[in-house]
Amino acid sequence: MAPEYAMHGQFSVKSDVYSFGVLVLEMVTGQKNQYIRNGDSMEHFLSYAWKSWQDGNVSSIIDLTLTTGSGSLCDITRIIHIALLCIQENSSDRPTMAEVVHMLNSFSLVLAIPSEPAFFMRGTIHPQVPLVNFSDNVVSVSEIAPR
Repeated sequence: MAPEYAMHGQFSVKSDVYSFGVLVLEMVTGQKNQYIRNGDSMEHFLSYAWKSWQDGNVSSIIDLTLTTGSGSLCDITRIIHIALLCIQENSSDRPTMAEVVHMLNSFSLVLAIPSEPAFFMRGTIHPQVPLVNFSDNVVSVSEIAPR
């Protein structure tokens, strides 16, 4: 959920750009947008992705199934870079979807440097704190039977 919507109830086309960036990061990493284990600590998914990109350690977050196929590490790193631009905290700093499409199609285009994503967590959660899964994707089906 885009920060401007979560904090102020404001929704715009840039909110969709934020959601697109989160979705792309989830697909490229194979992780959900929640807290993940990073060594001995827990860290928010978006923070971890940004820090990995910032440290030049993107290969550590890429889903291994992507690296065994035809996708090159350079292409996947560029996709992560674009996704990080989409999750900027300030909606005016995010690209439009037309700009995202242009960035994805033009490999000669120099990309801006993304800043820390929205909800960047500088601290960590203590590993003994239980995680709450907010999206179990549980479905129940009820059948109606006559009397």
